[in-house]
Amino acid sequence: MFKKLHIQMTVFAACATGAILIAMTLICLFIAESGLKRNSYTTFSNNAGSCIAYLESQSVLSHHWLSQAENNYKIKMKLFDSGKPLFYDRLKETSGEAVLFEEVLRISREVYAFDVENPATARALTQSLFFEMDGYYAAAAVIPKDSGTLSAVFLYPLDGLNRQLWFMRIAFALAVLFAGLALFVFSWFFTRRMLLPIEESRKKQTEFIASASHELRSPLAVIRSGISALEKAGPEEAAHFTRVIQKESDRMSRLVDDMLILANADNHSWRMLAAPCELDTLLLETYEKYQPAAREKELSLKISLPDEPLPPCTCDAARISQVLSILMDNALSYVPEKGEIRLAISLEDRHVLLSVADNGPGIPDSLKSSVFQRFYRADSSRGDKQHFGLGLSIAREIVLLHHGSIQVTDVPGGGAAFLIRLPLSPP
Repeated sequence: MFKKLHIQMTVFAACATGAILIAMTLICLFIAESGLKRNSYTTFSNNAGSCIAYLESQSVLSHHWLSQAENNYKIKMKLFDSGKPLFYDRLKETSGEAVLFEEVLRISREVYAFDVENPATARALTQSLFFEMDGYYAAAAVIPKDSGTLSAVFLYPLDGLNRQLWFMRIAFALAVLFAGLALFVFSWFFTRRMLLPIEESRKKQTEFIASASHELRSPLAVIRSGISALEKAGPEEAAHFTRVIQKESDRMSRLVDDMLILANADNHSWRMLAAPCELDTLLLETYEKYQPAAREKELSLKISLPDEPLPPCTCDAARISQVLSILMDNALSYVPEKGEIRLAISLEDRHVLLSVADNGPGIPDSLKSSVFQRFYRADSSRGDKQHFGLGLSIAREIVLLHHGSIQVTDVPGGGAAFLIRLPLSPP
C-alpha cells in the first residue's frame, strides 16, 4: 500500500511542480522573446532612420556609402529617383531580392497606401513607413528633393533573430527537462521521507494491536476455562475458579484501561488538571505508600529530600503520582530480595528532578531506548502477569504531557535509575 502511495505522491508532486515550472518557463520565454524581438526591431528602425537621415542631407550618393551602409547595418536597400530605380540597384540586385522588394512595394501600396514608385509631388516633408513581413523587417521612405523625390526601400532579414529565438527555446526546453528530472528525483525522496513516519506509525499500530490481542487472549482463555470448569466443579472448587475468573477479569480491566490511556494520548484528547503541587510531599507520600510492599519483599526503601523546601511545581499531581507508582511497581518487580530502592528529588535550573533508582539487574545500553515502547517487557518480568509492558510508555506520555522528559541511566555498582525532569511551570 505504501509503495503504491509513494509512487502516486511522487507522480502528483512531480506533475504539479512540473506544471508550475513549465508555466513560469513559458512566461519567462515569452518575455525574453518579446524583448529580443523588440530590441531587434528597434535596432532596425534606428539603422533605417540613420540611412533616411543621411539620404535627406545628401544631394549626391556614392556607391561606397551605399555598400558600407548595407554591410554595417546588415540591410538591403533599393533607391528610386522620382520613381525610377537607381543604376546602383540594377547592378547588385539578384532575382530573389527583386521579388522581395516587389513584395515590399506591393504591401506598402496596397496595405498602407504608401506608393514609393509614384510619390506625391506635393509633399514637402519626408514620409516613412516601417512594418514587418514574413521573415523580414521592412521600411519605405519618400524624401523630397529640389529636383524631385528620392524614394528608398529597406529590408532587414530575420534569419539571425530566428536563430537566436530557436537557440533560446532549445535552451529553455533543456533547462525545463533537467529541472523536471531533478524535481522528480526530489519528489521521490521527499515523499518517501514524508511517508516514513506514517509507515512507522502504521507498523507500530499493527504491532500494538497484535500485542494487545495476545495479552487479551491470555486472561480470556483462563476465564473461559474457569467458566467451563465451574459447570462441573463442586462447591470448594467453584470458589477457587470464581477467584481465578475475578482475578483475570481485573487483569483484563487494567489492560483495557491502560490501552484507553494510550489511545487518548495518541488522539491528543488526554487532558491534565494542572495546579501548584509540592513534589517533595508527593514523593514522600509515594515512599509511605510502598514501604509495606518493600518490607514484605525484604527490600530497603530509602528517600532523599533536599534540606530547603522546593518551590511548587505546576502539574497534575494525580498523573505524576501515577508515574511514580509505575516506576515503583517496576522496581519492586525487578529488584531481588535484600535489594535497595532509592527515591530522590532536587531542583536544577528551574526544573525539578525526580529519580527512582535500584540496584537490580539494570538495563543494557542496547535496550534503554526500548523500555518505553508499548508492550515491551524485560526477560526477568515476562512471567509476571501483572505487567503488560504498557507502564513505562504511559509514564512517558504523562511526562511529555507536562513538557518534561524521562530517561533511564545506569547506577554505579549495578542497577537502573529512571530520571524525570519537570519544569516548575509549563511553557
